[in-house]
Amino acid sequence: MIETQAVKESIDDFLARQAADVEQVVRAAAAAEITPRFRQLAAADVVQKSGPHDLVTVADRRAEEFLTRELTALLPGSVVVGEEAVHADPARYEAIAGAAPVWIVDPVDGTRQFVHGDPGFCTLVALALDGVVLASWTYAPALDACAVAVRGRGATLNGQRLSAGAPEDDRPLRVATSHPDFTTEDQKRALLGVFSEGFAPRPCGSAGLEYLAVARGDLDAVAFSWELAWDHAAGLLLVEEAGGAHLTRDGVPFAITGGNTLPFTAARDEATARRVATALADGGA
Repeated sequence: MIETQAVKESIDDFLARQAADVEQVVRAAAAAEITPRFRQLAAADVVQKSGPHDLVTVADRRAEEFLTRELTALLPGSVVVGEEAVHADPARYEAIAGAAPVWIVDPVDGTRQFVHGDPGFCTLVALALDGVVLASWTYAPALDACAVAVRGRGATLNGQRLSAGAPEDDRPLRVATSHPDFTTEDQKRALLGVFSEGFAPRPCGSAGLEYLAVARGDLDAVAFSWELAWDHAAGLLLVEEAGGAHLTRDGVPFAITGGNTLPFTAARDEATARRVATALADGGA
């Protein structure tokens, strides 16, 4: 416990001094490996992993390699859990629950959008220790949007403070939901809870940009049915630091280390999170 506290204090000091350096690394990775390939991909640059909605490109792989090299150099002793490296070696995912500071990386979140020339994609980076996300960076180069969150210090978008606010009382809750290809039958039933009176659901796009929409107050909540940390760690902290909350179907906060009862929600405020979580629990009953 004493050693963990010392590491936590060291990371707090790192973030106080070098959070802007991390942002520069994220921007540099996108500038070097992602933006030049946007709307320039050849057929050989795109590969299906597990199905037509699960794609990887040369930009994903090269950007993750760039981020892995530069982020671990910025914070010696840290490790990286990246989507593409874990696809190649699933055992790497276990580092999220390890003792070392861990960078959780999705080099191109919204690869399907990226492949189709849609600007709705982003790079996600989160820094965590002992299962707690301490800082995050969400960068959408084609939209010129960079959101940064540091635990206890708030969230910003392009340097401006973010506040999620609360939904208006006189309209249905706007909720982005999981793609049905990534849900079990039980989860599909649970998600029916937000396909009911009082809700206005729509399919989700890039998870990172949906979280940003919640943090900005442009979307009331998300309801997601998968728990891979690279899709959620950055956005969950962003929503929290903008004043929002997240809850699983059991009514407890989402854990990046796994074991969550799915689906779960992140929302603009605690009351909205509880309303969506209750709908998910009732939908699956």
